[in-house]
Amino acid sequence: MLHLRAAAFVLFSVILLAPLQSKAAEEVGQAVLIKTEVSGDGGPLAVDDRVHRDERIRTSQSGLGQFTFRDGTKLAVGWGSSVVIDKFVFDDSGSVKKLTIKAAKGTFRWISGNSNSSAYQIVTPAGTIGVRGTAFDFYVDRNGRTAVVLLNGAVQFCGAGGCKQLKQKCDVVVASPSGGVSDARRVNRDVLRTLGNQQALPFLSGDQQLAGQLGFAGSGGCGLATATRERPNGISPRAAPPSAPAPQRAPDTPTAPSSPAAPSAPAAPQAPSTPNTPDPPSTPGKPNGPDKDHDGRGRHHDRDHDHDHDRDGRHDHGWGRDNHGRGRGDHDGGRNNGGDHHR
Repeated sequence: MLHLRAAAFVLFSVILLAPLQSKAAEEVGQAVLIKTEVSGDGGPLAVDDRVHRDERIRTSQSGLGQFTFRDGTKLAVGWGSSVVIDKFVFDDSGSVKKLTIKAAKGTFRWISGNSNSSAYQIVTPAGTIGVRGTAFDFYVDRNGRTAVVLLNGAVQFCGAGGCKQLKQKCDVVVASPSGGVSDARRVNRDVLRTLGNQQALPFLSGDQQLAGQLGFAGSGGCGLATATRERPNGISPRAAPPSAPAPQRAPDTPTAPSSPAAPSAPAAPQAPSTPNTPDPPSTPGKPNGPDKDHDGRGRHHDRDHDHDHDRDGRHDHGWGRDNHGRGRGDHDGGRNNGGDHHR
């Protein structure tokens, strides 16, 4: 009799605990991309590993995980993040009645699946993101401050200070746990400065690359891809412009004018060398020559003979030598020794 009671108690306990165990182990999706280190409650995750309801997913400071839920919803979990799949009520029609995740900190991208938009809810320390069939990025810092950037569709963010609507692509709101929610405006680098983290939205800035539809959803980066790239050494993206020495190369081009100063200019002075041809000796025979005893350089000339030549046939007048100062007899018996050259 005692044995029967014990057996009945064990059977009753199994019946009661079975639903709890099935819910705790309920599979809600799987990992489709894992980079660096991503872990769940059971340890490190790998591609194709299953994730379960109530499971907390964490990433390292360089980690990245992409997950697909049973209704086709896609979630990217960027570096330094922590999120829990809090509620997941699935029906047999291929959609969910309720899917709620709690984002404690980090950076995320969400793309809705096949379920009704009202079934989705993302809870952050600063408020709740209501999904309207959409794609968006959101960031939660360690103090609970939250930023939401719309990529497609529409989003409503509700905090203690009220609700704000995001309807245009690249609209952003920033909310704090104290209740303040900013008006929707286009995201820019000022938003990142407000958040105190240039890498708060790595999927838009390009610091982390996503695959598949999750990567395509943020194509264009809302203008952050080229404006906010942070260097590994911690240099702010605003310091990036000095690395653009392109304008400094333009001054190099003015060096082209040096090409006009090519050897073609010195070629002109060589033209005077042409008088060395045999024709010039006839020029000194102008009638004005005999009127002067000295030329402009103080050289002496015989009035009777304007042109003297040495024995080698060279023209003394052109070389500036004194026809009588060297003691050579330039005239013999009144005959011009260089006369033969005047024939």
